[in-house]
Amino acid sequence: MFDELSKYSYNNHFFFTQRDNLKEVCNAPTDKSGIYVVYALKNGNVDLVYIGCSGKIEKDGSMFIRKAGLGGIKDRLVNGHQFGKTPRRISWSNQMKLENIEALDVYWYITHNENFMDCPRKVENKLLKKYLNLKGQLPKWNNEL
Repeated sequence: MFDELSKYSYNNHFFFTQRDNLKEVCNAPTDKSGIYVVYALKNGNVDLVYIGCSGKIEKDGSMFIRKAGLGGIKDRLVNGHQFGKTPRRISWSNQMKLENIEALDVYWYITHNENFMDCPRKVENKLLKKYLNLKGQLPKWNNEL
C-alpha cells in the first residue's frame, strides 16, 4: 500500500500479543527516528489500525531523536501515550482486549541515514493522507490528521 516506504532500508517489524512485554518484543532502535505502521490480526484478517512517528527535523537541519526513557523510536513505541494518558506498553494490551485483537504486527522504518533525512512527521502525514484517500477515513487508532 505504501510504496514510498521501500526507500527506507533500515526497517523491521515485530509481533505483540496481550501476553507480551512490549519493551522486550519491540526491536526498534533507541538511537534513530522514523515512522511505524501497526496492523491488527483478528479472526484471520489483517487491518492497518495506526500510523505514527517519532522525531522531527530541528531548525538547524538535524534530526531530533528522543533521549528520554529508552530513547529513539523504541521509546516512542513503548512509552508513548495512546488511548488517553496511558503508555502504549499498557494501553495496547487493554485496547486489544476490548477489540478482541489476537496480535499486532508493528512495522517500523528509519527515515534518515547518510543519504537522506526525511522528517518523520511529514512521512507520517503523507501516509495518513494516502490512506484517507484510499479508504475514506483514517486508520481506526489515529484520532486526527
